[in-house]
Amino acid sequence: MKKALRYLLAFGLPILILFLPLSAFGIDGMTIQEQRVVAIFVMAALCWVLEPIPIYTTSVLVIVLELLMLSDKGLLWFRQDAGAAGFGQLLNHKDIMATFASPIIMLFLGGFFLAMAATKYRLDVNLARVLLKPFGDKPANVMLGLMVITAIFSMFMSNTATTAMMLAILVPVLRLFPVDDRGKAGFALSIPVAANIGGTGTPIGTPPNAIALKYFEAQNHTIGFAEWMVFGVPFVVVMLFIAWLLLRFFFPSSKSEMNLEIKGRFMKSPKAILVYVTFIVTLLLWLTSGFHGMNSSTVALIPVAVFSVTQIIGKEDLKQISWDVLWLVAGGFALGLAISETGLAVHAVDSMNLQAVNPAIILVGAALLSITMANFMSHTATANLLMPIAAAIAVSLEGLAMYGGAMTILLCVTFAASLGMSLPISTPPNALAHAAGHTKTSDMAKIGILVGFIGIILSFVRIYLMGQSGFL
Repeated sequence: MKKALRYLLAFGLPILILFLPLSAFGIDGMTIQEQRVVAIFVMAALCWVLEPIPIYTTSVLVIVLELLMLSDKGLLWFRQDAGAAGFGQLLNHKDIMATFASPIIMLFLGGFFLAMAATKYRLDVNLARVLLKPFGDKPANVMLGLMVITAIFSMFMSNTATTAMMLAILVPVLRLFPVDDRGKAGFALSIPVAANIGGTGTPIGTPPNAIALKYFEAQNHTIGFAEWMVFGVPFVVVMLFIAWLLLRFFFPSSKSEMNLEIKGRFMKSPKAILVYVTFIVTLLLWLTSGFHGMNSSTVALIPVAVFSVTQIIGKEDLKQISWDVLWLVAGGFALGLAISETGLAVHAVDSMNLQAVNPAIILVGAALLSITMANFMSHTATANLLMPIAAAIAVSLEGLAMYGGAMTILLCVTFAASLGMSLPISTPPNALAHAAGHTKTSDMAKIGILVGFIGIILSFVRIYLMGQSGFL
């Protein structure tokens, strides 16, 4: 019965919206095309929140509905009045389909190939073994080491895959704790917290970052891989240290030392060496785009080509790629395209009369809305829903200049979305850690809320300083 109600709400309400008079929306100059976009937007939002269908299939449905109802090659019944007053602009079907092959999608695909090859040839585990050695055997230091390694991997790998790997490494450590030792919960929470924070460090660390890049490019404000890391990595470092202090404070351990052993050694086969070299070369090319002239998306296809040609990644491996994530991001791009190209975003923002509101309140409100939504639904879905509106506000609100420029609101929404980590359902890393059975929901909420609140404050300070320095 509950599932039936979810279906009825997710698909019934959008259909109802299609039959409402345009005057019911209270937006001056609204067109029929914009009304259809509102219906698709509401359908996507409800499906992403209620999940009557998988979230990635919602994105595919968004693209298909746009092609049928909004495009110049859609169903004849939906475009027979094109050109008439109040109808609006038809979308180019090629632009909608191109969201499946956006440069940002290619950037993520390259990241997936690198991560898959690193896991297949145990580069990730062996790097963890090497990087953890300098942290010694004191519990607090071991925790810090695990968090640093998790954050580093999360910058270049799926947060979910990183968490799964690090939790597996953590299993023998947790066995060393007495049953009632609070330190066990602290260690269990340190992995998902570090994974969520680490994802903000690079453009490929988490899908909301990629979505933000898309909107930056739409405003002719391109941010390269190295440029993102310039402001992303320091944020990760500071937030990791704060999260580590919080975990130590709330979950003190009775143990004085522990020995974490990770067995393994670097593989020396020709393919393994090629993986190591490709990983290093790709990273260097990402960091030096100003020198060689290639953008991040172009560079990302190099490992795709190398690993495919050498069969390091075969056809069976391709089945393991997170295609659902790519589809989810593509659907968000298509939704943003429809909202902006039909003029709905501009009309909606103009109807809000935001010029009379203090820009600081708008920034705070956008961040709080983003982190609240991200705690209860997919971070990617949150960014997909909020970013088109944030982009329209960025263009229309002149007062944002005093807070670092028009792009500040996009960054506020992006980082707030990544900081939503208060519940087991907030992120896959949280779900994995909770499923392991070593932490309570109340403990996760306590740390998640504090880290999120502090992270938003630091984001505002950092974005403001970047804007004042001319970086934005």
